[in-house]
Amino acid sequence: MTSKQFPVLFIIFMVFLQSCDTGVQEKKPYNILFIAIDDLRPELGVYGNDIIKTPNLDAIGQAGTIFENHYVQVPTCGASRCSILTGMLPSSREHLKNSAIEKMMADVPEGERPESFVHHLKRNGYYTVGIGKISHSIEGLVYGYEESPVGAKSEMPYSWNEMLFDAGKWGNGWNAFFGYADGSNRQGKKKQVKPYESADVSDEGYPDGLSAQLAIKKLRKLADKEEPFFMGLGLFKPHLPFTAPKKYWDLYDREDIPLSTSPDIPENIDLSSLQESGEFNQYALGEEKAGLDHQLSDDYARKLKHAYYAAVSYSDALVGKVMDELEVLGLAENTIIVVWGDHGWHLGDQRVWGKHTIFETALRNPLIIKVPGLAARRISSDMPVSSIDLYPTLMELAEVPTNFPLDGQSLVPLIKNGKDENRERLAFSYFKSGISMRTEKYRIMKYFREETPTIELYDHHNDPLEKINIANEQPELVKQLLVELEKGNTGLYTNEKN
Repeated sequence: MTSKQFPVLFIIFMVFLQSCDTGVQEKKPYNILFIAIDDLRPELGVYGNDIIKTPNLDAIGQAGTIFENHYVQVPTCGASRCSILTGMLPSSREHLKNSAIEKMMADVPEGERPESFVHHLKRNGYYTVGIGKISHSIEGLVYGYEESPVGAKSEMPYSWNEMLFDAGKWGNGWNAFFGYADGSNRQGKKKQVKPYESADVSDEGYPDGLSAQLAIKKLRKLADKEEPFFMGLGLFKPHLPFTAPKKYWDLYDREDIPLSTSPDIPENIDLSSLQESGEFNQYALGEEKAGLDHQLSDDYARKLKHAYYAAVSYSDALVGKVMDELEVLGLAENTIIVVWGDHGWHLGDQRVWGKHTIFETALRNPLIIKVPGLAARRISSDMPVSSIDLYPTLMELAEVPTNFPLDGQSLVPLIKNGKDENRERLAFSYFKSGISMRTEKYRIMKYFREETPTIELYDHHNDPLEKINIANEQPELVKQLLVELEKGNTGLYTNEKN
């Protein structure tokens, strides 16, 4: 050995000794970035829409697992979020309301069972940060649309290390949620507003742009923490009002945007299965009012859909900014990404503009889960899954045990193998005094009401747009499916306490 070789070999030897001394380096638990997008239909490029512009969400989908048929448990914001956060089916009429999380968590002492999956992660070493709308309330505080948040109680008091929101010129969360580019809001203008806006402003000219910037700043700080983090980023758009910077409207030629392919009332139903677009009609300066007795004009319907698409593209661009920062910080290789819409939205489908039905359009929404190092997959429409499945999925991926029952079932076998022989192909949803069950081929609805018919059945192989209720034509099939539907009957409509 020459004298020149010795120093090099000595360095190699010392590195070897150091590695032996520390043993095999422990893998740091996954970080989790949960992106909740309000009122997001499964109209993304990766879900087969070749008109809408969503390159950033598409990129997540192309690298992750896309669930073709994912269903929320309740088609309204607060109750849907309650189910996904708790991993539980609704079992009381209170669980169908926007106040569900408040009633379940805000005034309840911390117990042995965690209030949410965020709380359970926090108890197991995660640093938890919420930005925007994760539960129902924007800042995580319980107060009315026209009230001040000063002194308001926490909606989920044990879940967050930090709950953040930049209200900017809007002043508080609910003003921002219903905000317009000039700093005004729906309630401040006594609903004398339009249901859309295209303002020539930057991304930060609307509240979601501020949330994305806040997320980026927070990620820079989280990157230096020893413990893993959970970040929830809740974007408002495309929730009403359909507002977005003009540059996202300019992505589209309005005449290229198709109208609904199911604009009529389904055959053989009672109108009580639908709704009169009350939320949409609150925007009093809209050019036309919606209702079940008529369709909007083609021009106005197309304008509204243009506005919705622009709002989706705006949220997509903000997701792209956050994802870029994740890459820059070197966090992407160890961070699970979840993209979730809290329910669907009728864009004139069945003559409805809004959610609040138990039809496919209001219940189906995107779910994309990207796990570092795992192959991209697409779980076909033959395998319906539910929002309640996310809780056990995240716990399995994070290797956090649960010693309490959950109604959902882990999606990890589907994510890793593309199949799960132990999964029943059923998804349950609730609203309008009804229970809806989706199988790989059918949707059956059972309503607890006086109006008839109380049973609706749709064959998704032959009628994917749910245009004809065929329950009367298939009595034996209905009988079989109602036995299965009882698996999702939690008694919320029949228990005396309700």
